[in-house]
Amino acid sequence: MKPYKIGLVLGGGGTRGFAHLGIIKALAEKGIKPDIISGASAGSIAGSLIADGKSPDEALEIIGKKSFFKNTRIRFPKDGFFSFDGLIQELNNIYSVKRMEDLLIPLYVAITNLNSGKVEYHREGKLTDFVIASSSIPILFKPIVLNGQMYVDGGLIDNLPVKPIEHICEKIIAVNIMPIVEKSTFKGMKQIITRTLDLTVNCKTQEAKKRTDFFIEPPLLRHYPIFSTKKAKEIFEIGYNYTKELDIKF
Repeated sequence: MKPYKIGLVLGGGGTRGFAHLGIIKALAEKGIKPDIISGASAGSIAGSLIADGKSPDEALEIIGKKSFFKNTRIRFPKDGFFSFDGLIQELNNIYSVKRMEDLLIPLYVAITNLNSGKVEYHREGKLTDFVIASSSIPILFKPIVLNGQMYVDGGLIDNLPVKPIEHICEKIIAVNIMPIVEKSTFKGMKQIITRTLDLTVNCKTQEAKKRTDFFIEPPLLRHYPIFSTKKAKEIFEIGYNYTKELDIKF
C-alpha cells in the first residue's frame, strides 16, 4: 500500500493560480482532500497556503487583496527586473511555520537550478525560500540563491510536477492553469511574452497528464492574463464552478 491516498499537483500560471484555490474548495465539497501536494510556481504558492492549514477562502483573501507587483521592488536588469524582497517578508508573516517539513500537509516544491540546468523537488527546508524560488519567473524576477546555487521558476522545466509523488500516491489529481489554444493575433509585447510563457511551460504537460488519474484544466482561464490580480475572485470562481460540475469519485 502506498503511503498517501490522494496527491494533488498544482501547476504554474501566474495569477491564474487563484483558480487552484477555487478548485481545491470544490474538491473539498466533494469529500476529496489531498494527503500530499506538489506544486510549481503559482501552484507552490497556493499549495503552501493550503498545506499550512489555510482554507481556500482564507488563502484568496490573503493573496488576492494585493496587486501582483505591490510586494516587488523594481531593479535594473543585471539579473532581473523585479525583486521579491517585499513578498518574502509578507509570506514570512503569513505562514504559521518556518520550515516545509512542519506543514500540516506534506508539500513538494519544484524549482529550477540554473547552475545545473535541472529541476529539483524539495519537501524540506525554509518554506519561504523554496516557494519564492519556485515563483521567480526568469528575466522578470531576480533568481534566488540557495546554498550557492541560483534558482528560478520550477515551471521552466516541470510546470506540472507529478514526478515527486507519482509512486507514493494511490491516486493523483493534477491541475493545469495554462491551457493552450490557437491565437490568430497578438496585441503588443505583453501578449507575446504571455504566449511565450504559455508555450514554454506546457512542453511537458501532456506527458505529465498521462501519469495522473484525473486532470483538471478549466478552459476559460485562457482569457485571463497571468500578471494581474484585478479579477482574482472571478478566476477563483472559474476554478470552483468548473470543478464543481466534474464527476470525480475516488
